[in-house]
Amino acid sequence: MSGHSKWSTIKRKKGALDAKRGAIFTRLAREVTIAAREGGDPDTNFRLRLAVDKARAENMPKDNIERAIKKGTGEDKEGGVFEELTLEGYGPHGSAILASCVTDNRNRTISEVRHAFSKSGGNMAEAGAVAWQFDRKSYFSFPSSAMAYEKAFDLAVVAGADDVVDGGEEIEIFGPVEAFKTIADALHQVNVQPAEAGLRMVPRQEMELGVDETLQVLKVVEGIEDLDDVQDVYHNVKVSDEVITALEAV
Repeated sequence: MSGHSKWSTIKRKKGALDAKRGAIFTRLAREVTIAAREGGDPDTNFRLRLAVDKARAENMPKDNIERAIKKGTGEDKEGGVFEELTLEGYGPHGSAILASCVTDNRNRTISEVRHAFSKSGGNMAEAGAVAWQFDRKSYFSFPSSAMAYEKAFDLAVVAGADDVVDGGEEIEIFGPVEAFKTIADALHQVNVQPAEAGLRMVPRQEMELGVDETLQVLKVVEGIEDLDDVQDVYHNVKVSDEVITALEAV
């Protein structure tokens, strides 16, 4: 799975995702709002704490964060009501793709995602047609310089992780959903701030394609990611070292 993380890192460095600051803040605000539905105190609502930490890491203004929290708790009734929505489909070469969305207009979002699939030769699928190929997992990623792999492995396993991957420049931890807080707390206790932390859909089995075919799938994934209502996109195609090299050369 480390190829997926390297691909995300390349996109961040090149600014391929959320090139405009406003787009970053919009997505972060929606994430904070959705998390705040479970309570407006980051000390007791762990999902909110992570969303706020992510927003602060991107230098999102404090007022924006507080406003997003109030929308989630219902204190601020201005603006639309957001809902979470997961859309499924097939990309090039039979690849499986999931799009996690936060929207105030379900019909608009479905229409835009369907168009993104169809213009690539893919198609949207019914609920459940693709999702069965993925498992929901706790996920953490942080620089290898923050902690030696052996120490990270021991810490993660004790905290309930399923897998710890040495990706070279970074370390990734995967675990069951219910172990999310335990793993996060364990990292926090040793002062390791994850570059990425959250729940993500992990493919049960990765599809191996050639470099050109994989790049075609990733192009579709990026097109869906660029949609305003899309928060995350997951796919089941293996991102090999050869693909990473090709992406870095672009």
